[in-house]
This record gives sequence, structure tokens and C-alpha cells, in this order.
Amino acid sequence: MSFVFDDRPCELGEGPLWHPERKQLFWFDIINKRLMTQIGGEQHSWQFSEHVSAAGWVDRDTVLLASETGLWRFGLASGQKDLVAPLEEGNSVTRSNDGRADPWGGFWIGTMGMNAEKGAGAIYRYWQGELRQLVPAVTISNAICFAPDRSCAYYTDTVTQQVMRWSLDPETGWPEGQSTVFLDLRADGLYPDGAVVDASGNIWIAQWGASRIACYGPTGQFRSAVCCQAAHTSCPAFGGDDLTTMFCTTARQGLDADTINKQPTNGMTFGALDAGKGQAEHRVLL
Repeated sequence: MSFVFDDRPCELGEGPLWHPERKQLFWFDIINKRLMTQIGGEQHSWQFSEHVSAAGWVDRDTVLLASETGLWRFGLASGQKDLVAPLEEGNSVTRSNDGRADPWGGFWIGTMGMNAEKGAGAIYRYWQGELRQLVPAVTISNAICFAPDRSCAYYTDTVTQQVMRWSLDPETGWPEGQSTVFLDLRADGLYPDGAVVDASGNIWIAQWGASRIACYGPTGQFRSAVCCQAAHTSCPAFGGDDLTTMFCTTARQGLDADTINKQPTNGMTFGALDAGKGQAEHRVLL
């Protein structure tokens, strides 16, 4: 059973990151252009002038921040923001969405249209100074995560209701060959959002509109689910001292006032104890 970890409602909560050195959870409210956290139970946030959506940790006091115009080195203490690489900078239609560091120190980041315009987004990888487009014509980029044995990446275009699996080069982490369908959720009427892979290779997928994070084994079989008191679960992350707490962001986007009044926990950030055993998030090497 999940509990409310942070009671600040997000219009579109996303991108939870457990910083393994700080033992601290960070997450985003994309629509309201905020990076959020708690320090010793106290709520903190940073306000930005553009949409921000995902991050990877660089060192104790620095994260790589994905925004609608670029990837940025961001100082958590100083608030200093320095451009690492532009991201669809001249494209006013798109913004960043789901992203995660890979086991090689790279960073995968997806984009999408501000209004989910069909095929407006893409998925990229930043590694060793190069930002390379991997998947074009994506409508809603999500579920970027990596197997613990470094064998593959996962991703989805949420509107397809399919999660893809892509083999990775063991030396460089660049994708090899073509991606294949790992999980087809069309028959179940489910929409995959953000995802994370645990230490055993199970993939945990937030399912938009289904109030849950569902766990599937490495061969795609359904195993279990963690339910949240929010309709739109958006992205999970393992954290806590032993990486056995699952956190999950949620969203109020698209919900009417009556729904929110009946369930005011929509948009809040949740935790669930002993859901599984996570991997530590990989460091981004800049």
C-alpha cells in the first residue's frame, strides 16, 4: 500500500530521481516549471522560466537537468545553470519529457509536443559530448530505463501502448539493430508512462489513468502492482537507504475539478515500502 510522501499537488509530476550520495528524492512539476525535493522532511523547490522534466546526478551538488531548450549543469546549492547541449532549442512546439542516466554515464532524454502533437518528439542520447537522435517521430516519450546487466534499454511512445526493448553495445551503450516490442498493453487498455528497472531485472511501469505502477518480469509476464490514490501515476523511482522504497509522481493534468475534490491526493508524490529492490541511479559523466 502506498502513502503520501509529499502533499504538494503537481499538475504534471515527473522525473523522480533518488540521489544516491545525498539520499534525497528530486522530482519535477513540468507544467509549473518546478524542480522539487525534501530535505529532512522539509519541502523545497526551484522555479524555472521554462519547462523542466528530468535529471541525472553528476556529483553530490550537481545534476544534469533537461529542459525544453537544453541539457544543463545545475548547481543544487548555487542555483547556477550552465548549458551542456542544446535540445530542440529552436523548436517552440516541443519540450523535454522522460529521461534517465544509462550505465555508461550517458543520458537518454525524450521530447514531445507541448500539446502532445502527433510525432512531434524524439528520443536522444547524450554521451561524451555528443547528442544523437535515436528514435524520431515520437508523440509521448516515456519509460526510458535500463536492465541491470546493461543488455538493453526500454522506452515507449505512450500512445502506442507498447513498451519497446533495444539491445545495447556492451562497450559504448549505443543501441544495436532495431528495437522490438517487449510489452503490448493494447488488449489491457493500459497506457505506459515512466518506468524503472529493479535490481532483479523486473520493469516497473506507471500506467497513466490506472492508479498504479505495474511490475513485469524480464520476459514480460505481469507480476504485481502498487496502487496509488491518484488516477494518473506518471513515473516511479526506487530510493531510501536500501533502495527498497518505491516513489511515484502523479498528475492532475486532464482531471476535472469534481474528480480532484473527491480525491485531493491526485498530483501528490507517493511512496511504497518494500515494493522491491532498486538499482542505484547511474552517475552522468560530463
